[in-house]
Amino acid sequence: MAPEMNGRPKSTSVNIPAQAVKNLTVEEMYNKEKYDLSTMKEGDVFKMLDTKKDGLNDDQIKERLEKFGHNRLDEKTQNPIIQFLLFMWNPLSWVMEAAAIVAIAVSNGGGRAPDWEDFVGIILLLLANSIIGFIEQRNAGSAVKSLMKSLAPEAKVKRNGQWKVIDAAELVPGDIIGIKLGDVIPADGRLIVEQGDISIDQAALTGESLPVDKKHGDEIFSGSICKQGEGEAVVIGTGVNTFFGRAAKLVGNANDEIGHLQTILAKIGNFCIAAIGIFIIAEIFVMYAGFHYSYRRGINNILVLLIGGIPIAMPTVLSVTLAIGARQLSEHKAIVTHVTAIEELAAVTILCSDKTGTLTLNKLVVDKDTIKKYADIESGEIIRYAAIASRLEHPDAIDACIISTYGDKDKVRDGIQELDFKPFNPTIKRTEITYKETKDGSVHRISKGMSHTILDLCTRDKTDQQIKQLNADVDEFAGRGLRALAVAIEDVPSGEKDGKGNGFKLIGLLPIYDPPREDTKETIQRALELGKYLFYILVPIFIT
Repeated sequence: MAPEMNGRPKSTSVNIPAQAVKNLTVEEMYNKEKYDLSTMKEGDVFKMLDTKKDGLNDDQIKERLEKFGHNRLDEKTQNPIIQFLLFMWNPLSWVMEAAAIVAIAVSNGGGRAPDWEDFVGIILLLLANSIIGFIEQRNAGSAVKSLMKSLAPEAKVKRNGQWKVIDAAELVPGDIIGIKLGDVIPADGRLIVEQGDISIDQAALTGESLPVDKKHGDEIFSGSICKQGEGEAVVIGTGVNTFFGRAAKLVGNANDEIGHLQTILAKIGNFCIAAIGIFIIAEIFVMYAGFHYSYRRGINNILVLLIGGIPIAMPTVLSVTLAIGARQLSEHKAIVTHVTAIEELAAVTILCSDKTGTLTLNKLVVDKDTIKKYADIESGEIIRYAAIASRLEHPDAIDACIISTYGDKDKVRDGIQELDFKPFNPTIKRTEITYKETKDGSVHRISKGMSHTILDLCTRDKTDQQIKQLNADVDEFAGRGLRALAVAIEDVPSGEKDGKGNGFKLIGLLPIYDPPREDTKETIQRALELGKYLFYILVPIFIT
C-alpha cells in the first residue's frame, strides 16, 4: 500500500514494460507488489492498460475479452450425471450397495432364485435418496443463477470515441465508463473526470453506512453505488480481479470443505462397516465351520445382518427432511444451494451478523433529547443552524439526516441568501456556509463537522472548562455508539462574502446514530428461541 496523504493513498510511479497489457500475464498484471493499479499515477495507468480517454477500439476489446474473460464471477459447473452419482458415494450407501450385490449376485443356490425383493427395496431407497438431494440442489442452483442474471447491471462505456450502453459483463480493463447518481459501479476503476462532488456508497463491501467522497484519481469498487455527482473512470479490474471478486473467490474456496453433516454420516457409515465386517466374519465361521449350514441358508443370514446392521433408511429420511426444510425456506425467499447447509446453520453455536441495514435501518437520526449545548441557544435553533450549513441538493447521509430532523426542507433557508458554501471533504472534515439575512443585511457564517476540528476552529468564548466538557461529551456519545457532530457560528461585520469573522463560537454537539429496526428485538429473541431446537428454521428471520 502506498503511503497516504490527507487520508488518501499517495500515487506511485513504476516502470511499465512495453505493451504490458499484451505481454504480461493476468497474474503478473494484478501482482500488487509490482503493479498496483489503484495507486499508480494516472499516466502510468493509461500506459499500463494501453488505453486513452476516447476508449478502446474493437480489436483491443476482442483481445482483452479472450485474455481477461468476461466481467462476471463464473461458477464451477459439474456434470449432472456425476453430481447424481455422488449422492450414492458415501459409507452408508456403500453398505447398502454391498447388500444389494449380495441379494442379487451372491444369493443363489438351494433351488431358489436370487432375493429380488431385498434387491429392489435397497435400490429404490438409494435412488430416492439421490433423486431428492439431486433435484433440490439443482433447483437451488438454478435459482441462484436466475438471481445473479437479474442483478447483472448495464454499463455506459466509451468505445471508439462514442458512448454506448452495454452489458456490464462485456467490460474489459482499459474501458472508459461513465457513472452518475444511482448507478451501480460495474467494475473496479480509477476516477479520471469529476462533475461535482462524487460520493460512493460502499456499504455492500464494507458495511459502513456513510457514503465515501471520491476525488480525481481515487479507486471505485465494483458493486458500490454512486450517491452523488457524475464522472468518468478507467476500468482497472474486472471479474475475479475486482475487490468484490477476490473476496467472493475466498468465500467460494471455503465451500469446498466437507460439511458437518457429511462428517457425521461418514463416521456412522465407517462404524457400521467395521462392526458389520467383524460380525460377518464371525458369522461365517460359526455357520459354516461350526454348524455346517448350507450355502444359501448362510447367505440369507449374512444378508439379514447387512440390511439390519445399518440404518438403511437414515439417508433417505435425512434427505426428505432437509428437502422439506429447503422448501419452507424458499417460501421466505431464502436460497439454499446445498440442502446440508440447513443442518450446518442449525448446528451453529455463535451467529454473527453485521449491524448496518440488518439490525439497524441504515438511516442516520439525531437524538434530540441528548443534544449538548455550549451557549444560550435552544436545541431547535442548533438543529436549524446545522441544517443551514447542509447541502440541500443531493445531500450526503449526514446532511440528509440533519435536514430531516429539522423538518421542512423548503423552509431551512427562509429569510437568508447563500453567499458561499464549502461542502464536506476529508481534508477539512466540516461544511461551512456564509449567508446574508435578508431582513437586515447582516452576514453570518456557520460550520458543522468533526467535533475536534470544529473545536480547533473556535476562538470566541472558548475556555478550558468548555474543552474538557466537549471531550467528556464526545466520550459519552462514543460509549453509547453515537457519532458526534459539532456546530459553531460567527458573525462577519464587514458584510462581505470573504470577510473576516469575529471568531467562531461553539454552540452545540449533535448525537447521531443509526436506529435499530423495529423487528430487531423480536428477531434476536426468535433466534434465541429457535436455538433450542436442533434443526431448520433459523435462516428466514434474517432474510429482509
